[in-house]
Formats: sequence, C-alpha cells, structure tokens
Amino acid sequence: MDDLFSNLPDNKKKAIGKSEIEYIIASSILTKASGFMDSYDYTLNPYSGCSFGCTYCYAAFFSRTEQQRNNWGYWVSVKENALQLLIKNRKKPLTNKVIYMSSVTDPYQPIERDLLLTRSLLQELIDFHQPRLVIQTRSPLVSRDIDLFKKFSSIQVNMTITTDSESVRKIFEPYCPSNSSRIKAIQQVYEAGINSCITMTPLLPVEDPETFAQQLKATGISKFIIQPFHADRGKFIAGTRDAAMQLFKNMRWGNEKYKEVEEILKKHLPNVGVGKDGFKAT
Repeated sequence: MDDLFSNLPDNKKKAIGKSEIEYIIASSILTKASGFMDSYDYTLNPYSGCSFGCTYCYAAFFSRTEQQRNNWGYWVSVKENALQLLIKNRKKPLTNKVIYMSSVTDPYQPIERDLLLTRSLLQELIDFHQPRLVIQTRSPLVSRDIDLFKKFSSIQVNMTITTDSESVRKIFEPYCPSNSSRIKAIQQVYEAGINSCITMTPLLPVEDPETFAQQLKATGISKFIIQPFHADRGKFIAGTRDAAMQLFKNMRWGNEKYKEVEEILKKHLPNVGVGKDGFKAT
C-alpha cells in the first residue's frame, strides 16, 4: 500500500470538480464515539470535508474554521497517513469493536474513486482486525467494494436516500448522485449478500410517498431508518437557506406533512427505526 496515491496525475490531484483537495498528516484515524454515536466504539473518517456538500449537513458545523463552514462542499482534506495510523493498531486488534465509517464525511465521495483510500482501510481491517463495521454513504461507488464487504464477519452498509424527488435533491444535495443511482447501488450490495440498510436521514420533502415506499421495498432490503428535518430549527450552509425554505413552502412541507409521509412509509416498509434509536449499533 506504499503507492496508495501513485495512480494520481503528478501524484497529487489538487481539485475534484468544484472542490479543492489538500493532503494532511492526521494525528489519529480512530475517534472514540460519543453523544449521538455512543452505541459505537469508534468512528473512522478517511477524509475531512466532503465534496457532496449537502446544504443541511451537520458535519459542516464541526469544521475547524468559519471559512471552512462557509465553504462546505468546496474543500476536502485527505488524511494521507490514514492507513499508516490504522496499521499501528495491529498490536491491539480491533476485533469485535464496533466502528462507524464515517461520521463527518462520506467515505465514497468522488476523490475515493482515484485514491482508493477507503478501500485500503477496509483491506487492513479485514486482514488484521475484523471489527463490527457500519458504513454510511450516499454514493453508488460503494458497490465497487462488494468483494471486500464479503470478507467481513460483521458488516452493515447504509445508503442515505432522503427523497424521491430529483427537484428536491437538487436543492438540498446538488452535488450528490441521483436518487435512482443510490437505490440501484444499495440493491446491488444487498443482492450480493451484504447486510444493508436505507437511511432517510433526514427525510426531505417527498412527492409521492406511496410510490417511494414501493421503490424502497422493491430493493428487498428489510431495515430502514427515518429522521425528521426541522426546517425552522435546521441549519443550512451559507447562501442556501432561502431556496430550501421556499421549497418547503411550495410543497407545504411541515411537521404534519412529515408525519403523514412517515406513517405511509412505516406502513409499507419493514423494520423502520425512527430517530436516534435507528442508529444504535446491532
């Protein structure tokens, strides 16, 4: 794995689309889980920042500087020594520890296609640790690593799908893959025999809840998580609130409408966890 970055032009790609890329030396790769993640032992984030840049992303507000918060989605920091840091844990294997990948970034954002950093960490976990792993993403790229997922004794892959509407997605998640591509990818993961879950976190305005429920059910997946998004209390990254609030108004999306859609989804979908409880490690 010493040549992890050798497949990049000039060894270091400086930008992916609109996002500036920097390479940093991290002090650690595993973080003791706490708060919302307290049912896990550790969180593991190969990157800081995220080029998907969802307008409501809570991770933006954990950025180190105000400039980073205001430019969320336009920067990614690659933890260049992530694999070396994980290798140092071989003396104290993480066997049966519950690890959440990732809590403040997406491990399968576009830069991962070139770097294979997440893939290298997965291989290390397989060869020397075998933790109980939960992967959280909204990227179809996750299906690339099905071959590695099969080598874990305990793994769950979560795909975030927040709406059935491409119009809604383009307001809240303008740089994310389409809803249909995410559904297709997580179905592929599930059909490969990998424990899978669809997370509607947060659930954004839905145009046709009955059809949406049937689309999700058709994947064959039997575990789902729903969380509400409170528009009146929710935070938005710089310059995105007005468009989001106008969409909520146009679609008459409020607490009553959310509850109505939630009940329809719960009626059609098996094993629906709601809120924080849905994220407890199993």
